[in-house]
Amino acid sequence: QQKYHMGIIFITHDLGVIAQIADNVAVMYHGEIVEHGTAQQVLHHPQHLYTKGLLACRPPLDSRPHRLLTVKDFLENENEELRIKDSADTSINSQFPILNSQLYKNSPLLRVSNLDVTYALETSIFGKVKKELKAVDGLSFDIYRGETLGLVGESGCGKSTLGRAILQLIEHSSGTIEYEGRRLDHLTAAETKSLRRKMQIVFQDPYSSLNPRITIGEAIKEPLQCHRMFDSDSQRRQRVLELMQQVGLSPEWYNRYPHEFSGGQRQRVCIARALILQPELVICDESVSALDVSVQAQVLNLLNDLKEQYGYTYIFITHDLSVVKFFADRIMVMEKGCLVECASSDELFRNPQQPYTQRLLAAIPRL
Repeated sequence: QQKYHMGIIFITHDLGVIAQIADNVAVMYHGEIVEHGTAQQVLHHPQHLYTKGLLACRPPLDSRPHRLLTVKDFLENENEELRIKDSADTSINSQFPILNSQLYKNSPLLRVSNLDVTYALETSIFGKVKKELKAVDGLSFDIYRGETLGLVGESGCGKSTLGRAILQLIEHSSGTIEYEGRRLDHLTAAETKSLRRKMQIVFQDPYSSLNPRITIGEAIKEPLQCHRMFDSDSQRRQRVLELMQQVGLSPEWYNRYPHEFSGGQRQRVCIARALILQPELVICDESVSALDVSVQAQVLNLLNDLKEQYGYTYIFITHDLSVVKFFADRIMVMEKGCLVECASSDELFRNPQQPYTQRLLAAIPRL
């Protein structure tokens, strides 16, 4: 832009990036521009409640509120004094409790030891591998029941490959993955299918991970049919309707198709589909990265609520460090398939040990 003196319209939901690159900012709501001005004016002295709500939705880096504010919290409170008071109460009095050290005295739910995952980049005409890429390189870590482990790093560092290897969706080259003390590569087909009920994944893209030809109700019910849960289809349907209410979807939407929903609503469908089997371990693979900040806050609050209610264990894969600081108990940093650093969320942000981690934290777009 500086070299060629171009004009750029930059469309994004990342307010930190806007603060870094934009001269002027226009805020849209329901198809209309509700606020317009310089980046300094709009981001630091917002006038419209919607703009104020967007800014408040971002996970803070200097604290860990129990719940994130949403745009709805701002727009529904017409009394300005009440809104400001509610906002202050949320950020000050709802800090996460200190991480339960007793959690780590139990046996790990999942143990990964010296894991390697390689991809063949070039093969001979006889099928011999001539060149390969090591996507995961000698990785070892434990995750404990009831914990949320954040997994961060640049694109291509092997985060999603690791998640898929844990779920046995792709094969690993060497090393071991143990779930409740049992090696996953030693299980029979029947045992592997039974384990699928305990381990589920929420994919990044809610658009391509839903079948456009079946209704959302049928999509959520499908895992119950695959695992032969409940005695009748009516019982399965009733369970689906109950879970839809829990994740903020109206039961009246059971017979609607995916194209009739927004991105945030589709992601709630994907979350419901993953949780319908009441799994023990849920892998969230960039599951909020495509959502705007307000919907992202709603989904993160929902995942936390479900964790408190059912005791889920999460592996949360993301490249958004502000999100993972809010959501994770521990954070594991990956670079080029290797483990760089692992520490509690607060400790990693307060005192990063490795230069790579320090560079990642320094690169966070800030207002």
